[in-house]
Amino acid sequence: MSRSPRIRRASLAAGTVAAVAATLLTAAGAHAGTAPAAAPDIDVKAVKADLDQLQSIADANGGNRAHGQPGHKASIDFIKGKLDQAGFTTQVQEFDNNGAKGYNLIADWKGGDESKTVMAGAHVDSVDAGPGINDNGSGSAGILEVALAVAKADLKPAKHLRFAWFGDEEDGMVGSQHYVSALGAEKSKIDSYLNFDMIGSPNPGYFVYDDDTRLEKVFKDWFAAKNIATEIETEGDGRSDHASFKDAGIPVGGLFSGADYTKTPEQAKNWGGEAGKPFDPCYHQSCDTVKNIDEKALDTNTDAIAHAVWELSS
Repeated sequence: MSRSPRIRRASLAAGTVAAVAATLLTAAGAHAGTAPAAAPDIDVKAVKADLDQLQSIADANGGNRAHGQPGHKASIDFIKGKLDQAGFTTQVQEFDNNGAKGYNLIADWKGGDESKTVMAGAHVDSVDAGPGINDNGSGSAGILEVALAVAKADLKPAKHLRFAWFGDEEDGMVGSQHYVSALGAEKSKIDSYLNFDMIGSPNPGYFVYDDDTRLEKVFKDWFAAKNIATEIETEGDGRSDHASFKDAGIPVGGLFSGADYTKTPEQAKNWGGEAGKPFDPCYHQSCDTVKNIDEKALDTNTDAIAHAVWELSS
């Protein structure tokens, strides 16, 4: 998540009606078959293995995965390789900022109505200061494993599914702004954009974007069914890639586990963790490593992402 000022943001009769009954039952069965299938449980061990790989990439490339640095392109290549092997159609979109080349990775799943495209996205770059494993390896790995689950299930969505990993978010959502600008008239085909930036904070909260009522409800209902309290997300208003889509009039939603705001006693009562401490004390620091992750939050939020992707694309 990029820096910015803190702002808000029935039974039928027999006989002569048998043929009618058969027709109605067939129709009913077809209708029932369109009900959304339950999303699979995403194995958090797989998500963590992706984070381990992103950490290794940073370690081999000067300690970070930042825009303009070799660790960023290596992160894109790692994710693209897994998606290509799984059967996605991928595209690397290039752009320039601050004298350096940046990269967006776009991955489309086969089928579905392309005039109603559901997107899930995360930024893949870190800050220069560290490897960026929570910010935002967590969101990048989370949507990667959801995308791989789509492929494993051979999901046949009614709406088209697209996943995106944006570059240079940390300099002000540069990659996502480039992507949205390049859409032109195609932006009307984006049914919704879901953003996942920091979903494994070590002192986590469970925050849900309230920018679109329909999308907000998908997440809040899922958490409520699991007796997990949620709050409206305000800390990241205007500070992540959803802003690029929202500014273009595209409905946005998403999840967030907190950055450098301080957890209150009431939040600690609801979620556990430590009151009076930041949600992520390593935000934008060199200590944002694989040790800077709460596994339960990472697991819960990744499963919530899968649920939303399955429901919204049905």
